[in-house]
Amino acid sequence: MTAAFVLGINLFIAGIFAVAFAVVAAISRSAHGAKWISLGYATGMATILFEYLLPTQTNPVPVGIAVFLTYLLAMTFCVVGVARHYGFDPRWPVIAGIWIVTIFTIPLTFSIPYASPHRVMLYQSPYFAMQLLILLALIESGRRLKLDLLLAGVMATAALIYASRPLIAWQLGQASLAQDYMATDYAAISQSLGAGTLVAQALVMLLVMMRDTTAEMIVRSETDPLSSVLNRRGFEFHAEAALEQGDAVLVVADLDYFKQINDNFGHAAGDGVIAHFAAIMRDAAPDDAIVGRIGGEEFAVLLPDAMLSDGRLYAETVRGRFATKQLPILGVNQRFTASFGVAQRTASDSLADLSRRADEALYRAKAGGRNLVRVELSELRAANEVA
Repeated sequence: MTAAFVLGINLFIAGIFAVAFAVVAAISRSAHGAKWISLGYATGMATILFEYLLPTQTNPVPVGIAVFLTYLLAMTFCVVGVARHYGFDPRWPVIAGIWIVTIFTIPLTFSIPYASPHRVMLYQSPYFAMQLLILLALIESGRRLKLDLLLAGVMATAALIYASRPLIAWQLGQASLAQDYMATDYAAISQSLGAGTLVAQALVMLLVMMRDTTAEMIVRSETDPLSSVLNRRGFEFHAEAALEQGDAVLVVADLDYFKQINDNFGHAAGDGVIAHFAAIMRDAAPDDAIVGRIGGEEFAVLLPDAMLSDGRLYAETVRGRFATKQLPILGVNQRFTASFGVAQRTASDSLADLSRRADEALYRAKAGGRNLVRVELSELRAANEVA
């Protein structure tokens, strides 16, 4: 298999992945780096086309420099893409430093005899540095899922390949002229290794993006867009899973006189009150709490590993903050209130059982004048008997 044939395969593969990542960028909001990686593979295609031109050149230096720099540019785009996807700064000062050193060493690199391993070492050094930057972004992300670890392994392997090319060139020998590169065993092996890493990196990165896109879709399907907390479906799914782990307290809440808010100030004002109340509930809740909007103006919070007193304290905290906060809605300064019911899970409780008892406490808070917190009576009696 000749280097020219492998190069043609690389051109085809790079085109496929350029399109694939462009499609991912178009359909997924979470794939922040896909457009950069698409641009990287598209730029890599230009590198391959320059390599095809190289054997036809009387003076190979200009086209050789074009090959050298376009490939480095392709890698730069991929560094930015991986960093963007994982939510990290691409380390622009380091990237700029690599480019500055590379450009200033071009005269030295291209003045060394073509067959020299020292030239290969200088040629591969910026590629190795860029590959390390990608690996560093993966390590710093802190993600340790299987696909992330696999991607890190692939990137580390690619870095080792760049580092080993001077040794491969020394063992196999190089052409004496750049125009004869395609006919060498080194070119065939180098391009074959490049094809393997090209496919491996792209496939694993696509799998990572598909995984993260799927996770984003699940989150969006479980999240109430107005309040930014879980919707009823999401709350029930996560709450049922949490109840399997042990004790928990359920707090349910209902905004008082919500219909009057809509009637007096309009539905936009009502939406603002809902969003404000949800933010208070979320901010007051512990990290492991499950917060959801389960109806129009109805909310629920499950507190894992909590006692009845914890639930009551949480509900009183939210009630007090909401009732004392003067909320300007459409130019009208107004205070609003909410009522709360609290129930603690017993060993035999399902989520439906726990919700029913918390609702009973909520109804008593409403009947008692609103802007109140009430606990489920049987639990209060049990607590008194123990006392």
